[in-house]
Amino acid sequence: MFFATGCFIGNIPFAPGTLGTILGLPLYFFLSITNFSVAVILTVIFIIFAIFIAHHAEKILKRNDPGCIVVDEIAGFMIAIFGLPFNAAYVLAGFVIFRFFDILKPFPIRLIERKLSGGTAIVMDDVAAGICSNLVLRIILHLSQ
Repeated sequence: MFFATGCFIGNIPFAPGTLGTILGLPLYFFLSITNFSVAVILTVIFIIFAIFIAHHAEKILKRNDPGCIVVDEIAGFMIAIFGLPFNAAYVLAGFVIFRFFDILKPFPIRLIERKLSGGTAIVMDDVAAGICSNLVLRIILHLSQ
């Protein structure tokens, strides 16, 4: 439960997903200065770990996708800013865009959440929100050059 709730940040009653996303900032910074291939491997390992942890936390809590599980937000935002410049502008823009996709869950994010179950559903909808966010950020980067 410690990892699933992001060091128990997910137990805070106000905006646990938002706070959980912020919790991952040191991890995101570390990945940004790591060799690209190593960063890919570590990201995949983290996503697998997040699925495993979220699955078991959901069983312990006996609730589907409880809000206190925030490891999925950490994984999703990791994807949102993956391979992009790690600076205040991109982190802030990525944060806002990721939270937008994560909260509203436009197509195909909601479909992914509905078609999967357990820890896979908990994490993969956030990964999908992260992919959408990353694409939007890359379009912004391309247009600003």
